[in-house]
Amino acid sequence: MSAHIGYAAMLERFPPAEVVALAALAESHGFTGVMATDHFQPWVPAQGESSFVWSVLAAIGERTTGDLGPGVTTPTFRMHPAVAAQASATLGALYPGRHWLGIGSGEALNEHVVGRYWPEAHERINRMFEAVDVIRKLFAGSLAGRDVRHAGPHFRLESTRLWTMPAVAPDILVAASGPVTARRAGRNVDGFITLGGPTDRLAPLITRFAEGAREAGRDPAAMPRVVQLHLSWAATDEEAMRNALREWPNGGMRFPRSDIRSPYEFDQLARTVRPEDFAGRMVVSSDLDVHRADIQRHLDLGFDRVYLHNVGRNQAEFLEVFGREVLPGLHS
Repeated sequence: MSAHIGYAAMLERFPPAEVVALAALAESHGFTGVMATDHFQPWVPAQGESSFVWSVLAAIGERTTGDLGPGVTTPTFRMHPAVAAQASATLGALYPGRHWLGIGSGEALNEHVVGRYWPEAHERINRMFEAVDVIRKLFAGSLAGRDVRHAGPHFRLESTRLWTMPAVAPDILVAASGPVTARRAGRNVDGFITLGGPTDRLAPLITRFAEGAREAGRDPAAMPRVVQLHLSWAATDEEAMRNALREWPNGGMRFPRSDIRSPYEFDQLARTVRPEDFAGRMVVSSDLDVHRADIQRHLDLGFDRVYLHNVGRNQAEFLEVFGREVLPGLHS
């Protein structure tokens, strides 16, 4: 069976019109969906952009035919869960059967801008799952034609419903980087999203997700398991490494990043990144066989959707070459 390989559209790196054009180009070369990042600021100033993900996804939907979703949005600080639910329902109504909703616990880089207290990781994760509860209530109640309400430790929702809904609610996928969150995702949502990495980190996530799904009486094999895979490909190894260091130094940062608030702080930290820091975290190579093997490894682990992000500015060349030389050799 051919693999589901999508394009990861990085809104912190390219202007919105260019992102839309690249998404359409990706589909023309065999990529089967789009995951778009939700950022208020870029990681480092040199990346230079950060457009509003919901506007860009709507434009991408007009130019493509595959699945599309934010990977991931954070409906807990900048945006109330009810507003995220409305945005998702609208996109689902525009493009029936194509949209999924990816939700994460957030990073200070994007969420601190509204001036709220920035909590520790466990509280952010609890807020995320409560946000999921609010969104699920709105989806279910709205499809049933009734108002819903919510009063929890982090969010309140007065009696209301979504007046625009698709016939079927979008799947909700939660970002998980640890086994506890992955298990909660299996119990509470439709699927999970994580970043590419070593097998010994990823395999337990899939196992715990499956355990949570079975605890909730669901079949984990029928639930989306999604990975966003950063890579650096160019004509030479030297160029691939230059691109990684210049365009995506955050891929080599071997420390937690969720509390850093400014692209300029990231820029200072990026100066400490060395070529060896990417080892085991991101493939940096001109060899297509090396990239193909790493993508296939993630599929073999049990991920059924992979969204690729090449960190260089050579996006059109990457899409054409991978569409011709890499994608046909992958299988789920």
